[in-house]
Amino acid sequence: MFNWELESEKKWNGMASSWNSRSRGMWETGSRKDIVSFIKKYVPEGAAVCDLGCGDGIGSEKLAEEGYKVTGIDVSDEMLEKARENPRNKNIVFHKAELSNCGIQGDAFEAVMAINSFEWTISPYKSLNEAARILKPDGFACIGILGPTAGPRINSFQRLYGDDVICNTIMPWELERLAVENGWKKVGEYGVYKKAAEQLVLGSLPSELQQSLSFMWVFMFQLNK
Repeated sequence: MFNWELESEKKWNGMASSWNSRSRGMWETGSRKDIVSFIKKYVPEGAAVCDLGCGDGIGSEKLAEEGYKVTGIDVSDEMLEKARENPRNKNIVFHKAELSNCGIQGDAFEAVMAINSFEWTISPYKSLNEAARILKPDGFACIGILGPTAGPRINSFQRLYGDDVICNTIMPWELERLAVENGWKKVGEYGVYKKAAEQLVLGSLPSELQQSLSFMWVFMFQLNK
C-alpha cells in the first residue's frame, strides 16, 4: 500500500543536499527574496511564526533575523538536519511532522508561513485547516503557491497513468477559493514572474490572468476565528 508520508520523506531526504545548495539564493536574490518583507507588513516583530514545510531552514533563518520567534516543521529528517546545522538557526525550534497533522497545540502562533509546501502535502485542504487550528484568532498565513509558468504539474504528471504521487498540484486561484470557503479572508497578495512575463503590463490584467502568468503567487490570508 502506498504510504504518502514515507514516500514524501524519501523524496525530500534525497533532495536535501541539492536543495540546500540552491535555497539561500532563492531567499536572498531569487523568487523568495520579497517574502519576509511582505510578512512584515502584516505581522509585528516578536510574533511567534511557524514555518510550515521549512525544508533546510533558510526561510526560518530570515524570519528569525527580523525578530520573529520561529518554529520550523518538515517531513524530512535530512532537511531538518541541514536546518539544525545552520549556526544562524540556534534559537529556532525544528520539529518533524506532516503539515496536515503537525502535533502542535492550538492557538500557538500569530502567523504561519508555507512557501511551496501545501502542494506537497497529503491533503492541502487538511493542511489549511491545520494551519487554522494552530493560529491564534485573527492570525495570518503567508502561503506561496507555484503558478502555471513554473510547470508545477511536472511533479504530479504520473497521476495520469494512475500512479500514486506525493504532489497535490493546485493553482493559485484554487488555493484562494479553498481558503475563502474555509474561514479565511485575503488581505494581500503579489506575483513572482519570469523575465518574459515581466515585460507585459501586468497591472492592467484581471487578477486571475495575472495569476495564470505567474511563476509563484504569494498570498496573505487572515483567519476569521
